[in-house]
Amino acid sequence: MILALTIGVLVAGGVYLLLQRSLVRLAIGVGVLSHAVNLFLLTAGGPAYRGEALTNRMDPATVADPLPQAFVLTAIVITLAVTIFLLALAVIGRNDDTWRIPETGEEHDR
Repeated sequence: MILALTIGVLVAGGVYLLLQRSLVRLAIGVGVLSHAVNLFLLTAGGPAYRGEALTNRMDPATVADPLPQAFVLTAIVITLAVTIFLLALAVIGRNDDTWRIPETGEEHDR
């Protein structure tokens, strides 16, 4: 129950940060949301009540599934790349918190 609540809080915080205007907050939101997805994937594997998959004496039906762990490892690498890309955009880009619409020189008929 605690793990489900933790995943829910992380998803809510990540979505809130994704909806913010600043690109740095968006990058942090992607990181928080990826943590929630990683916890969900690890929970889906069920390693808490299963044995290790490395011994030859275990029955294959009772060992933990290594596929969710591989998914989490892949998700960590992808999240790192996306976070680095978003932070590079935040550093290189101009101020994204402007409230004034820039002048374009176009005239509109009213």
